[in-house]
Amino acid sequence: MIGIDDGVPGPLGAHFDGRGVNFALFSQNATGVDLCLFEPGERHESRIVSLPCRTDDVWHGYLRGVFPGQLYGYRVHGPWDPANGHRFNAAKLVLDPYAREIQGRIRWHDSLYGHRRGLQREDQIDRRDSAAFMPRGVVTAPDLPDLAIHPIRRPLGQTVIYEAHVKALTQLHPDIPEEERGTYAALAHPAIVEHLLKLGVTAIELLPIQSFADDRFLVEKGLVNFWGYSPLGYFAPEPRYLGAAGIGGLKAAIRELAAAEIEVILDVVYNHTCEADHTGPTLSFRGIDNASYYKLDPENRRREIDCTGCGNTLDLDHPRVMQLVLDSLRHWVTAYGVAGFRFDLATSLGRTPHDFTAKAAFFQAIAQDPILSRAKMIAEPWDIGMGGYQLGAYPRGWAEWNDQFRDSVRAFWRGDRGVLPKLTQALSGSREIFSASGRSPLASINYVASHDGYTLADVVSYEQKHNHANGEDNRDGHGHNLSRNYGVEGPTDDSAILALRARQKRNLLATTLLAQGVPMILAGDERSRSQDGNNNAYAQDNATNWIDWRTDADPGLTAFVANLTRLRREQPALRRLTFLTGAVIGEGPLRDVHWLSPCGAEMDDEAWADGDRRAFGMQIGNDLPSADRLLILINAADEATDFTLAPVIGGPWMVVFDTTRQVGTVQAGQALFPPGARLRLDPYALYVLRARQAASYEI
Repeated sequence: MIGIDDGVPGPLGAHFDGRGVNFALFSQNATGVDLCLFEPGERHESRIVSLPCRTDDVWHGYLRGVFPGQLYGYRVHGPWDPANGHRFNAAKLVLDPYAREIQGRIRWHDSLYGHRRGLQREDQIDRRDSAAFMPRGVVTAPDLPDLAIHPIRRPLGQTVIYEAHVKALTQLHPDIPEEERGTYAALAHPAIVEHLLKLGVTAIELLPIQSFADDRFLVEKGLVNFWGYSPLGYFAPEPRYLGAAGIGGLKAAIRELAAAEIEVILDVVYNHTCEADHTGPTLSFRGIDNASYYKLDPENRRREIDCTGCGNTLDLDHPRVMQLVLDSLRHWVTAYGVAGFRFDLATSLGRTPHDFTAKAAFFQAIAQDPILSRAKMIAEPWDIGMGGYQLGAYPRGWAEWNDQFRDSVRAFWRGDRGVLPKLTQALSGSREIFSASGRSPLASINYVASHDGYTLADVVSYEQKHNHANGEDNRDGHGHNLSRNYGVEGPTDDSAILALRARQKRNLLATTLLAQGVPMILAGDERSRSQDGNNNAYAQDNATNWIDWRTDADPGLTAFVANLTRLRREQPALRRLTFLTGAVIGEGPLRDVHWLSPCGAEMDDEAWADGDRRAFGMQIGNDLPSADRLLILINAADEATDFTLAPVIGGPWMVVFDTTRQVGTVQAGQALFPPGARLRLDPYALYVLRARQAASYEI
């Protein structure tokens, strides 16, 4: 027998205490809230219970005799007044924003909309019941303290990020049992863990795994929202990856990765939800309290302000919306052991109310939170609103995806004029971008390929996007790819073109992993994965996105990446915690960085202004007396050039890495090059030379 008591207003969500469940739901503008209980497999609720109490705009009640596994949802009563931003419609079943597990998926139907679709104005209410087409929340058991997963606290300066998708990474791996492929549990399969360890990555950054929706327009085309940037619930793992192990499979995977000293970072989407604009469905937030959860246009409160390109923007100026985001983040750290977060379109989170500021309440709340202040915080530092591009403007404690690094590196290696100053800025940690905020090179997340855009292989194989499979007549995706196909668009049997593409992939990877800052690699790039020129493969749950583990398009590239990450680990000069400034080291002529022309002289104003310059050297040191000094020599021209090793930087020098070699490494015992020696640089090549910090200038 189910009985109802007043319960308590916190914590929000559904919480089991051993005898029953306390339900608590925030809605500032509602007039009543009905809790709907469902039996498995039933299309409609078996019982409706009105929550009896309202405390500080939280509706709550305690139900005895309810246990974990109970399916539930809400019907929220209130005004249907779109002109003032209110879209309450109790005919619509809505999900609890705090649901920790969700069962089922959206089955698209017009009854999921609070208004009558197809009318010129969206003011006429639709009173059809939507329950049969909605997923349900699931009451979960409490997290047991002795099973808590504690995140690794690896310093950001020692981090190498691997951006991956749960299914794309595991779906085709032959060593993973077929029934486990594409699930959370597969992330910790020994074959995956071994591969990550071999590569030398220290963190896997997962594309969204918070519950998300397949947008209706995609479903009607026979596609899905594969990337997951259409959030439905912020506490529940996406059900499609649960597999037989359920939520426990995700927790076990994170625990196994942690045992291998690999952190898990989540890509999270708190800037918008899957409910789209005012013409969109009523699934959760809109039906619970549209005027509280979303930023509304003050001139026309029927409409949401859209800073995201997805129809709506969550309003973190509202304290309860801020609480939702913070509670969710803490949940993923404490219940799952997540080590950090990458925030999609993070500028939207710092708009107070409309303009971005690094002093936004959200950033301040993160900084003072005893749990979240210790997690890694990474911003995608833009949205599509006015003043949305904010690279370099985030506060201390935050790192940022550095798209200027990506663009400068791609442009330089493909042969663009006048890019050298931007490339050297990228190599040295982007001081010009990040130092004004008081941060270090670790603020820069360096990458040349990510999920959004071309893969590494496609950067050197395509000059035009080929997105027809997305069903938008190739109009989607951006056209500014800074790519080059070297003579043939896409696949080719031309051995000379293939050899040049292989070398350019290695140059792009080497530049990323040798630069100051925090490197990020896109999953599959180490195996030369191609998306056939699709630079917006968000809707492709197929071989376009899945990593093919059975074939290797570029043998040796995985070992090349592994050797690069090992070099990075072994050389403190590649992982500086402060910016290179040209400061003198000790009492000698050496500085922390020397920029060198092929003639051996330091680059002067004329050299920097030479837009056609394709070859240069970067000598970097470290304050540690026992650390090696490194000399990075780059030749992006299509012909060889001689490089004189400047006497001012001393020596002797030994080549330790060479992108013209399939796996990069140069065996020990090679020739030493004294000061003043000349070294021949091959076309499209990057060399790393090493000298002992305390070595004499004499051989």
